[in-house]
Amino acid sequence: MTVSGILGVMREDVGFESEGLRIGAWWYRGGEGRRPCVVMAHGFAGTRRSGLASFAERFQAAGFHALVFDYRHFGDSEGEPRQLLSPRAQVQDWANAIAYARSRDDVDQTRVALWGTSFSGGLVVIAGARDGRVAAIAAQCPLMDGLAALSRVRRYAGTLRLLLAGSDALTDLARGWLGRPPHMIPVVGPPGSRAAMSTPDAEPGYLSIAGTDFKNTVCARIGLSLGLHRPIRDVGRLPCPILVQICEHDAVAPVASAERAAVLAGRQATVVRYPLGHFDVYRGPGFEMSVADQLAFFRRQFSQGSDGDARKWRQAL
Repeated sequence: MTVSGILGVMREDVGFESEGLRIGAWWYRGGEGRRPCVVMAHGFAGTRRSGLASFAERFQAAGFHALVFDYRHFGDSEGEPRQLLSPRAQVQDWANAIAYARSRDDVDQTRVALWGTSFSGGLVVIAGARDGRVAAIAAQCPLMDGLAALSRVRRYAGTLRLLLAGSDALTDLARGWLGRPPHMIPVVGPPGSRAAMSTPDAEPGYLSIAGTDFKNTVCARIGLSLGLHRPIRDVGRLPCPILVQICEHDAVAPVASAERAAVLAGRQATVVRYPLGHFDVYRGPGFEMSVADQLAFFRRQFSQGSDGDARKWRQAL
């Protein structure tokens, strides 16, 4: 079904398979003919209805296709139990989203880019390195090192908080083994709570962009795999340029890890810094700054190359 948004924005409800599960997605058509495509998904426990449409609409207006999808277990995608966050499974969803984009007749297979934010800002690094053929990657306020994120939690919330998180995670894992409903924790909550994110800006920031299908719960077992989730180890294997967008007042994704990832990417990396917090890039002036840099980056990367489609694209810019 095709739906019309404000200002004539058109998007289509589409879907694709990921390991036997149906993945819900939106397709933003950038124009006639074979065009570049930006593949997009949200961060930690987020869905496509939580602020991603604004970015996709800008890419569409620039003449790019955009594919925006929900991970398995979240939003409109299949998968039980609900709200189960598995970094390994989400990387596989990225691989299948890329394959779907390339399978379309209206997509230039050599110009498929990835866009990730927060938790998915790290996932796109892993997915891009494994794919080996993506044209460009934009990583907005990215979580590049789960181990560093846990260390930050210990510093601001204390060792007891990590121990409680471990207890919640083990409880959830045991319930899964026994076939019982999962043990949930809040995605965001006030400081001192047992939420996955409890920095002072986490709850108001996340809820300010939360879509109608956002559920403030996540299976607690993610606490056992977060420390092993380290996209920074894959940065050196990237096949393409990466835009690393750093929020200097980020209290959620460690800034030092994003800076280190950019260093490891070497000449592949373009780094842009903003005097903002983690959630300030989704709306208002922060959004305008961030999306403008993304558009400039994608235009630059999509105009590279020597084949006929690249020449036509450069002429259209």
